[in-house]
Amino acid sequence: MPARLLVIEGNTADARARQVSFGGEAASEGYARLLRELFPDAVVDICYPADPGANLPDSGGLEGYDGIAITGSSLNIYNRDPAITQQIDLLRAAFTTATPVFGSCWGLQLITVAAGGVVRKNPLGRELGFGRRIRITDEGVGHPMFEGKPPVFEAMTVHLDEVETLPEGARILASNDHSIVQAAEVPLGNGAVAWGVQYHPEYPFREMAAIFRRLRPSLVAEGFFMDEEAESAFIDDLEALERDPTNRPLIWRNGVDGAVISKDLRTREIRNWVNHQVIPTRAKRGRG
Repeated sequence: MPARLLVIEGNTADARARQVSFGGEAASEGYARLLRELFPDAVVDICYPADPGANLPDSGGLEGYDGIAITGSSLNIYNRDPAITQQIDLLRAAFTTATPVFGSCWGLQLITVAAGGVVRKNPLGRELGFGRRIRITDEGVGHPMFEGKPPVFEAMTVHLDEVETLPEGARILASNDHSIVQAAEVPLGNGAVAWGVQYHPEYPFREMAAIFRRLRPSLVAEGFFMDEEAESAFIDDLEALERDPTNRPLIWRNGVDGAVISKDLRTREIRNWVNHQVIPTRAKRGRG
């Protein structure tokens, strides 16, 4: 029996369409493709809990999955409209199944709130492009999520909100000067845990370029760029790095390290989740 994975799309249909219109793709499509690369024998399904009338699996259906991954989102979880509360309810149902969960950005925030923690708007503003000097904490050293990851690294990122208070028993696994919680492990009961990161190990450079195009012109107003010409030049750099991630002048100019340039290192957290959470849990359940 092939492994089954579920990707929870965090965005509404309108937000997905808007990202596509700027040259990107629905977050869940990119996530599913990466999971198929990391786990070639797996069947990967996608669900859309932010959409009205979405046909969502109940806890019985969720138990049939070997792992659940959660994408990023342009939503703010403290607004608690139906697009958000449906996602919280779905994830709480998932927690009861002890199925391994991994969340990127919004995914970490959704895990946090569903488990009883608090998310807020970051008082330092948006973190964008590359999360700088993300440091594995003492509790993160030796944690299987960071197996093979440098102790300090850069990562693709775009978020306005952050985890303010983690649920009881959770551990901070990585941090930087912008957000104390850059990665965490959250206990779910039943001996299960969820892993989450505030950045995007699943993103390629081209997806980040589309996000920058979508956020125009606010990024100049927020002080990320002096003018639109500088913004366009940075987007061009991202597109060029997608074509050739070994371009040394671009690597130097943008101050990125191997943890971003190397796809293997960039996606390591998700690969480690598959190897250390999904596959062992699948074996314990007698599925392979």
